[in-house]
Amino acid sequence: MQNLENCPGIKVGGYNVNNIRYADNTVLITENKDDLQKLLNIVEEESRKKGLELNSKKTEVMVISRKQEPPKCDIFINDTKLKQQDKFKYLGTIITSDGRNNNVIAARIAQAKNNFQKMRAVLTNTHISIQTRKRVLQCYIKPILLYGCKGWTISKQIEAKLEATEMWVLRRMLRISWTEKKSNETVLIEANSRRSHIKTIRKRQATFLGHVREKLEHLITTGKLDGKEAGENKGKK
Repeated sequence: MQNLENCPGIKVGGYNVNNIRYADNTVLITENKDDLQKLLNIVEEESRKKGLELNSKKTEVMVISRKQEPPKCDIFINDTKLKQQDKFKYLGTIITSDGRNNNVIAARIAQAKNNFQKMRAVLTNTHISIQTRKRVLQCYIKPILLYGCKGWTISKQIEAKLEATEMWVLRRMLRISWTEKKSNETVLIEANSRRSHIKTIRKRQATFLGHVREKLEHLITTGKLDGKEAGENKGKK
């Protein structure tokens, strides 16, 4: 991997990034197909010198693009063409070709609701105090919903969905039917609760940025990407 240090990648905050590694997972990153093929060739050649072989079946390609249909990217290991994906699961989160996290958050909401239903007998049991049930919710459901939230970009639409999920849970815990037409504020008062998901996410993100200060993760999260649009807009206010 040291042989990749001077190879082109993407510029983030003036820093060149062409690979990300975690345990035995390696991601190669470049701005175009030709540079990516060169990186992969170097890794393949250096691996072979050490008696290692890249597994073409476990190596995949994805293009991050704003286009509805991502451009084709034909990358090869020797003569084997690698499969191009529009999304894949990495370290428990979903990476998509549009670079957004809407699908990730939607999947988290679905998983949280599914696990709520599995624990419905406890979480909706009125013989158990609401405070105890909220503690169970905090321990077993909320972590599923907010897993990986440190890297989320929260739009107003996503914020509304997360808050709606929060109210969906409380209404079921209190056995409040939609036909009762109770406002969210009334439900919160009855549950002796406040909206907390967005506040928790912001707090975790701030803690994460403080923890990784001066590290690559901080640069990736806060740095600006060099690009054509950035260049055209320089000096414009």
